[in-house]
Amino acid sequence: MNSHPTKIQTQTKRDELSLTATVESFDIPSQFLIFPSLDNASSLPARVKKTDAREIGDFYQQYYEQYIRALDQGEQADRAQLGKAYQTAGVLFEVLCAVNKDEKVEEVAPEIIAAARDVEEKQNIYTPYNILPLDSAGAAQAIMQLEERDNVRNQRENLIILLANLDDRAVDAVMNKLFKNYKTWCKYLGRKHSLRLPQGQHEVQQRKILYMGLYLLIWGEAANVRFMPECLCYIFHNMAYELHGLLAGNVSIVTGENIKPSYGGDDEAFLRKVVTPLYHVIEKEARKSKNGKAPHAAWCNYDDLNEYFWSSDCFSLGWPMRDDGDFFKPTQNADKGRKVPQKDSKILGKSYFIETRTFWHIFRSYDRLWTFYILALQAMVILAWKDTSLTDIFKKDVIYSVSSIFITAAILRFLQSVLDIVINFPGRRSTMFTDVLRNLLKLITSLAWAVVLPLFYVHSFNVAPGKIRDVLSFMRQLKGVPPLYLTAVALYLLPNILAAAFFIFPMLRRWIENSDWLILRFLLWWSQPRIYVGRGMHESQFALIKYTVFWVLLLSSKLAFSYFAQIKPLVKPTKNVMGVTNVKYTWHEFFPNAQNNYGAVASLWAPVIMVYFMDTQIWYAIFSTIYGGFIGAFDRLGEIRTLGMLRSRFQSLPGAFNTYLVPSDKSPKRGFSLSTQFAEVSASKRSEAAKFAQLWNEIICGFREEDLISDREMDLLLVPYSSDATLKIIQWPPFLLASKIPIALDMAVQFEKRDSDLWKRVSADEFMKCAVIECYESFKHVMNILVVGETEKRIISIIVKEVENSISKNVFLANFRMSALPTLCEKFVELVRILRDGNPSKRDSVVLLLLDMLEVVTRDMMVNENRELAELGNSSKVPGKQLFAATDPRPAIAYPPVVTPQWEEQIKRLHLLLTVNESAINVPINLEARRRIAFFSNSLFMDMPRAPRVRKMLSFSVMTPYYSEETVYSRSDLEMANEDGVSIIYYLQKIFPDEWINFKERVNCKEDDEVWESEEKILQVRHWASLRGQTLCRTVRGMMYYRRALKLQAFLDMASEKEILKGYKVAMDPSEAEKKSQRSVYAQLEAVADMKFTYVATCQNYGNQKRSGDRRATDILNLMVNNPSLRVAFIDEVEEREAGKVQKVYYSVLVKAVEDLDQEIYRIKLPGPAKIGEGKPENQNHAIIFTRGEALQAIDMNQDNYMEEALKMRNLLEEFNEDHGVRPPTILGVREHIFTGSVSSLAWFMSNQETSFVTIGQRVLARPLKVRFHYGHPDVFDRIFHITRGGISKASRGINLSEDIFAGFNSTLRRGNITHHEYIQVGKGRDVGLNQISLFEAKVACGNGEQTLSRDIYRLGHRFDFFRMLSCYFTTIGFYVSSMLVVITVYVFLYGRLYLCLSGLEQAVVKVARAKGDDALKAAMASQSMVQMGLLMALPMVMEIGLERGFRSAFGEIIIMQLQLAAVFFTFSLGTKAHYYGRTILHGGAKYRATGRGFVVRHEKFAENYRMYSRSHFTKGIELMVLLIVYRIYSAAATDSVTYTFLSGSMWFLVVSWLFAPFLFNPSGFEWQKIVEDWDDWTKWISSHGGIGVPATKSWESWWEEEQEHLLYTGASGRFWEVVLSLRFFLYQYGIVYHLHVANGNTSFMVYGLSWIVIVAAVIILKIVSMGRKKFSADFQLMFRLIKLFLFIGFVVTLVVFFALLNLTVGDIFASLLAFMPSGWALLLIAQACKPLVKGIGMWGSVKALARGYDYIMGLIIFMPVALLAWFPFVTEFQTRLLFNQAFSRGLQIQRILAGGKKQK
Repeated sequence: MNSHPTKIQTQTKRDELSLTATVESFDIPSQFLIFPSLDNASSLPARVKKTDAREIGDFYQQYYEQYIRALDQGEQADRAQLGKAYQTAGVLFEVLCAVNKDEKVEEVAPEIIAAARDVEEKQNIYTPYNILPLDSAGAAQAIMQLEERDNVRNQRENLIILLANLDDRAVDAVMNKLFKNYKTWCKYLGRKHSLRLPQGQHEVQQRKILYMGLYLLIWGEAANVRFMPECLCYIFHNMAYELHGLLAGNVSIVTGENIKPSYGGDDEAFLRKVVTPLYHVIEKEARKSKNGKAPHAAWCNYDDLNEYFWSSDCFSLGWPMRDDGDFFKPTQNADKGRKVPQKDSKILGKSYFIETRTFWHIFRSYDRLWTFYILALQAMVILAWKDTSLTDIFKKDVIYSVSSIFITAAILRFLQSVLDIVINFPGRRSTMFTDVLRNLLKLITSLAWAVVLPLFYVHSFNVAPGKIRDVLSFMRQLKGVPPLYLTAVALYLLPNILAAAFFIFPMLRRWIENSDWLILRFLLWWSQPRIYVGRGMHESQFALIKYTVFWVLLLSSKLAFSYFAQIKPLVKPTKNVMGVTNVKYTWHEFFPNAQNNYGAVASLWAPVIMVYFMDTQIWYAIFSTIYGGFIGAFDRLGEIRTLGMLRSRFQSLPGAFNTYLVPSDKSPKRGFSLSTQFAEVSASKRSEAAKFAQLWNEIICGFREEDLISDREMDLLLVPYSSDATLKIIQWPPFLLASKIPIALDMAVQFEKRDSDLWKRVSADEFMKCAVIECYESFKHVMNILVVGETEKRIISIIVKEVENSISKNVFLANFRMSALPTLCEKFVELVRILRDGNPSKRDSVVLLLLDMLEVVTRDMMVNENRELAELGNSSKVPGKQLFAATDPRPAIAYPPVVTPQWEEQIKRLHLLLTVNESAINVPINLEARRRIAFFSNSLFMDMPRAPRVRKMLSFSVMTPYYSEETVYSRSDLEMANEDGVSIIYYLQKIFPDEWINFKERVNCKEDDEVWESEEKILQVRHWASLRGQTLCRTVRGMMYYRRALKLQAFLDMASEKEILKGYKVAMDPSEAEKKSQRSVYAQLEAVADMKFTYVATCQNYGNQKRSGDRRATDILNLMVNNPSLRVAFIDEVEEREAGKVQKVYYSVLVKAVEDLDQEIYRIKLPGPAKIGEGKPENQNHAIIFTRGEALQAIDMNQDNYMEEALKMRNLLEEFNEDHGVRPPTILGVREHIFTGSVSSLAWFMSNQETSFVTIGQRVLARPLKVRFHYGHPDVFDRIFHITRGGISKASRGINLSEDIFAGFNSTLRRGNITHHEYIQVGKGRDVGLNQISLFEAKVACGNGEQTLSRDIYRLGHRFDFFRMLSCYFTTIGFYVSSMLVVITVYVFLYGRLYLCLSGLEQAVVKVARAKGDDALKAAMASQSMVQMGLLMALPMVMEIGLERGFRSAFGEIIIMQLQLAAVFFTFSLGTKAHYYGRTILHGGAKYRATGRGFVVRHEKFAENYRMYSRSHFTKGIELMVLLIVYRIYSAAATDSVTYTFLSGSMWFLVVSWLFAPFLFNPSGFEWQKIVEDWDDWTKWISSHGGIGVPATKSWESWWEEEQEHLLYTGASGRFWEVVLSLRFFLYQYGIVYHLHVANGNTSFMVYGLSWIVIVAAVIILKIVSMGRKKFSADFQLMFRLIKLFLFIGFVVTLVVFFALLNLTVGDIFASLLAFMPSGWALLLIAQACKPLVKGIGMWGSVKALARGYDYIMGLIIFMPVALLAWFPFVTEFQTRLLFNQAFSRGLQIQRILAGGKKQK
């Protein structure tokens, strides 16, 4: 029996523990814990009688009545606490119901049920919210006084915020913008739109809001379909029609009943029945892409699917959409699981364009450009050949010859027509009949012209063969009229004349393109196919004139240079070469009797023609530099670039602040003027001065928080927060008043003339005048507060009166001796110091100082004794009545004074004014702080829109995509040392030494070790380091400055003058009661900021990271906790059971931080995985529904922002309302500051290059060229424009690899307007190590390769006018085409030389030239054909640095960059661009390359560098090196070293750059110990066998297979060109074998044939060895050794025979290596291209062995010079200096020494 109570006790204890844990998890107050353990024994019997159900019931009732009721205090209630309490009560009621069921207790007390109902209602009311608490309980919140279920909630808030942020015309404004694209689409397809409005005004407003709500709901749930804007138009069109029918009560014709929605009635109907089927089509097509490896023609991307809705065929889908519609057929077939026949698999088909992989796209997209170049070249060659002077151009025979260009034009037009049909042929199933007809007619017409024009030309000139003349004899009767050819040309040119007329009148062209007249549509149909985008993109007449003049000047310069410097000088040598006869060929020439030596002519002309096609890029660099510099100067860039310049213009700064940053009712006109005048802020305008102080001080405090300045520097830079009413002057920052008082004192002491002269000298320096007046007034103020005794007060007032009377009467110098003034000042400084410290024990010192000061004034300074003063002085000599010393009954002085913030500020400032010396002139010392202050101050003198009030500004969002990059560095990350012993924290301390010192001062640490003492300090260190890296933490901090700036600006807008004079600090430090009150200034500021600014970080993996316990999830949560308005969107993968199956379901989730935890706000179901295209745009797309407002700034994860720049955001947003030409802006471009320049010399080069692009580059693109696109971030998008037109990036796999620029293309094609603004900037990090930079450049080059194939580039190339098309080409893919042409030029030049010297042609030509003394011919044979593009690309860099930092700095930096081998870096990156761009177009394989954004201070191993650069640089570098060596050996033209050096110098530079740059820029790249380790690692890697799962970093075989991956997926043309390009390597063998002594001068083809025996023998030997190793090496080791011995003996015998009988020499052996090695490489490349065939014949193993051998040899060639240099210790010292700034170099050496010392101990 005794055991039973024990059981109950144990059970009770367990219940107590579990319920306590439950209660604690819900944060239930401790008084509601129902099992007080102390009372356990006494209450046990009573509780045993009760049931658990009643126990919980009692507790529930008590919790509800005592806790929830107490919290619920109406408006004053804490929403978060109350929401949590109701949630807890809901869970408790569920527990109660569950226990009742277990114990079979039926009844629950009615009062409990009533409480539960109340709880349920309130739970729905207090749902978590994002910005607006849109529930009945939220009505009292401050923000509400401003004016699937989660999708509805999300879009309701979105629409309300959009409307609330606009004025009375809000509904119409949003409606027009939201439906502009939809209405255009309806008009294009000839349909009437569904936006039907009723009659009554009130109903109209409601109906508009319903339509907007409907569109946003469709968009909000559309998931990946959002990338298809016209598909959304189709859905909306039908649903809006149904909505109108429902509201109007229309009756269906079919059923006779009221219209009902086609989809609806159940949960998630829209998602399941509309979005999911569309999503499945997208997803099935994306799957066909095989992760971007399939040809683009094999699958439909987002654009193809969207373009289905550009045809009225889309309406055949019906509504509800038919499952068997064309659009859904591919997915239907796939769903049924049957194999789809090839002819049916593309029922949907590609739309208007097919991205076929070919270089012809370069010609096809920009055919007008290439036609112009070819025709100009032809005309110039004809003129040069005829040796025509400029005056003879208009002679008949010259004009007739030149007119042959029209024949060339007709042939090129025919080529374009052929390309249109051939390139667009594969996979084109959905082509409209009219398009096919147009292409065929174009082909026939162009063919007709290509035949007719040459025939007429031949007839006109009587130069035709007789038979042709006979055929054309019937035309002889036309002799009386102009030649028939010219008539034909005139007819041929008619369309071009029409195009020119349209070009001159762009308004006419715009009207025609947007017109729906059938005749106009027919004419346009003939010129180009009618598509939805790309119509009416033309600019205004003025913009057209500007960019036309730019290009006319540029092309004139380019053509003049080409004619006089390239073409004309080559004509005479060409004629001479063609005249050389009896050439003695040194090889077997197949056409020995051919006339004119065309091979030699081609070798001479080919490089020149390549340079002709490429050098426009260089001319563009020159012209854009000049024009960009010109515009920049007129934009006032760089007017303030030093502290001296800032000080000289600081007086205008408050006026500039108040003009641009403080709203005004005036709206002055914008425009250029030679001088910018601002109304100076006078002391009388106290509130304006106070506003300037608040803004300026917030910027300076931001600097201090970022540790850019020290506490002392902050004090010197601050302006007083609270303005002193007695002062009649502006209180400038103390750094401007440095040493002004000591100088003024010296002047006064030495001055003996009149008062007015002294004051004139003081007033000459405005700052000195202000300092003197302020010190005097502050002196009076301090005395007034400090001295309270009546007698003392009277004495001071007498002295002051005497001084002021003397000043007013101009007799101050006569009445006062100035010699004692410094003594008085010293005493006063001492007094101020004591007052600043406020030490009560110093009272006596204060009394003594006051007495001393009085004595100095009365005895030493006053010339005439004042009777009143004397009397008061005598009365004070009464014993016990010493002046200033009395304490009873009233103290004579109020010491220590009452300390208020104003008093502290005044005393600190006064002390600084009196004591600060010249050193303050250099404040701030930090270069970054100086740069930022200078840029910000300068920007206020630039032309920008005036700021509106915060309430009236456009609202905006910022969105940052994040995957799994670093958020905040952990302590272990910071302290982990690399192999050199360098940790991140050590590195940062060396790179940012002053900022580290400032940080230690901020956290009160003297030594470095002290910062690790407490958890709080460690967290501070982690943040300090993270804010100097490229982390999410840095980006969030920067973007949150927008909110901080808005709150400050809202305060200045809303606050009364009294509150402004009190200062912003006071408003932002409210009491607890004010924080809770929704009507306080604090709450109002928070509310305004929430309405105007939203920040969404789209951390797609946050859910998975949280589940897996990843540290990054905790860091992201901490960021949300520290920044309560930060929202995080992520994709949540959840397993749910549906119809008995467990399925993965995906949600877009938005969370915020509430009480240190994340709280879910919205959860919107997705039709499937969000990422089916490129990752980043898909990530942006899923989160874009959570953004708010009219504008959206896309910010990358490696960006930063600054407080002072955030203040200008509302000015920038006003640009959307400014006049920027024909169309309003849709993207506002913003400049960037690259903040990673200080990390290493490479980072510096990259920083300068990038800076010149984002400033001068984009400035010229926007003005005058009008072709700026979107190049990544931080551009600001017109949010409504872009969400209705496909979003802010494109996401199709592969083709949209550079997703950002497509947003710019899309915006331009859809009649957007992209501008660029340089008065505001955002920080951006760049890659800092060579490997990171190369990965980034590879990604961009691959992206440009894909762009070349894209429909966007094709459409822009065809829809722009000629000059804008030129701008578009040279600023997008043209740069990469030119880079590739530079490299091809080198190849063409050297292979041409190789042909000349090995064939014997060069010798023959040089012989003739020497005999004739023809210098021109000799010069042509030894001409330098390499253009150093890299150096000319530095021009914009020089101009931009010159503009912004002065030209002296610019030239200094360029010289230092060259000394740090910048030319090597730029030449190396030229190779990267050319390789990846070319390979992507030829084979594909473009993919996102993660570059990593860390600090690169680690040494890259040799094997790593070899893997990375082997195919892109090393093989090409070695090939060029072999070419140069062969040419040196066999050249007849470059026989002496000087000629050879001149000829090949720049090419050797290119070879050295490509082979050795990775080692020059590799930290510790020449350290002997590292070299040894690298060699071991390399040999281990290259000899390692691959296998399944063995990574490329571990095995050469795995890497080699990976390197050829692009050949697996390339098409037949890719393989064909790979083989054709490989054939060039056989030229070496063919040429060199005839020069061997063995050949004995024999030039028969047999010599070449016999030379192949050597290669065949080598292959057989290799095969024998490899087979022998397989068969004999294990069991028959002796046999294997014998085989190798016999092979060796055979080889030696063969060599001896050759030496003895066939005149073989040692030189021949080396020459043979140069001959046969390239042939082996060619065979290897061909085998790789034909891998399936080679595998089939069983030779793949031999190919692999050969490849390993070649890689081993190449590795040795590169490694040996590096190892040789590493022998010399000074090389590594030089390299470290080269790579890193001096502080770090020094630190690195010291640390190594210390490390060595530790080891010795």
